Amino acid sequence: MKTTFRALLGATALCAAGSVAAQENVTLTIATVNNGDMIRMQALTSDFTEKHPGISVEWVTLEENVLRQRVTTDIATRGGQYDVMTIGTYEVPIWGEQGWLVSLNDLPEEWDADDLLPAIRGGLTVDGELYAAPFYGESSMVMYRRDLMEAAGLEMPEAPSWDFIKEAAAAMTDRDAEVYGICLRGKAGWGENMAFLTAMANSYGARWFDEEWTPQFDSPEWRATLDDYLMLLNEYGPPGAANNGFNENLALFQQGKCGMWIDATVAASFVTNPADSTVADSVGFALAPDNGLGKRGNWLWAWSLGIPAGSQKVDAAKQFVAWATSKEYTALVAEREGWANVPPGTRQSLYDNPEYASVPFAQMTLDSINAADPTNPTVDPVPYTGVQFVAIPEFQGIGTAVGQQFAAALAGQATAEQALSNAQALTTREMTRAGYPK
Repeated sequence: MKTTFRALLGATALCAAGSVAAQENVTLTIATVNNGDMIRMQALTSDFTEKHPGISVEWVTLEENVLRQRVTTDIATRGGQYDVMTIGTYEVPIWGEQGWLVSLNDLPEEWDADDLLPAIRGGLTVDGELYAAPFYGESSMVMYRRDLMEAAGLEMPEAPSWDFIKEAAAAMTDRDAEVYGICLRGKAGWGENMAFLTAMANSYGARWFDEEWTPQFDSPEWRATLDDYLMLLNEYGPPGAANNGFNENLALFQQGKCGMWIDATVAASFVTNPADSTVADSVGFALAPDNGLGKRGNWLWAWSLGIPAGSQKVDAAKQFVAWATSKEYTALVAEREGWANVPPGTRQSLYDNPEYASVPFAQMTLDSINAADPTNPTVDPVPYTGVQFVAIPEFQGIGTAVGQQFAAALAGQATAEQALSNAQALTTREMTRAGYPK
């Protein structure tokens, strides 16, 4: 079923515009998320501007939910605020199919598109056209305090179960010392709490929709998922967990307040960096948990750089995108910050590099990415692709609305039963309006 963003934004599809001639004395406005790797990229931008003296760069750095809202509105209404957008594996194929993004198939040969990991490249490609260049790729995994695990008399398996995670969370919690057994995303948003919960639900045998596009929040599998999630955070999580997203949990882990944190593999370099993390020397890694049903709670994502169709600065924008996602940029970060801090998860050559292979989380990151299958994300069959999201335009609005229901349950404003009932009702309503259920 082919749909547009009209249901969400009242917007019409745009027509792709071709690249303009080489440009000089242009200023690129780049929208990006306030994650550590992007902050590092901004600090290194002088390397780009020195090599391209006719191009200057202005950054718009936003919190994840705000970034998504603004770039979606801008591209769907042809607002023209940004020349380069930081977007994800959810948006790229939908926007590319609509003609809202510029093809990047003509990036220089030395950029080496064939070096991209197949899972990452495939998620950014429509009908053979690459519509965004991956800045970093990620899955999810367990990061944990080895010292606390040892003190609890436990040993983390390389491939843990959810039952083990519950046992370890209980054993490592010491509220008097402000040490919490587990930290998880609680902040509402389709890419915040619902990214985690959808991946977790996959491992519990739950799914967003059955093969007829009927919502499944009234299933026992979703109830088991939400019950365990709420139990983990209410009993063993930090106060105010409903307000915590990636960055908030990262700060808690770096401060030594989390026994375990299940989140993006890209966080590994930040929790093991002694300049930022008080527990850098005691961090271990494991695959995302499973429930014995053949699926782990892994997701698959790439934060990527795309160029809006109709931009008047396409040539300059392509030069920036090629620089920021190149092997040379990786080498620049390695030279300045060390191999552990390079953007991970996009290129096979990085994992073939013996210097990077010695980084303690390198192989676990690659294994986690390879464990996620967006074409077969659930135990039972589904009509959609996507691991921690459903790759339809309507999901952005529906996913955030469902996330608000689950965040309310975590904050004690609703029961699990009420949250699931509300999620079922709102998802059924919106999908019916969009013409999905058969």
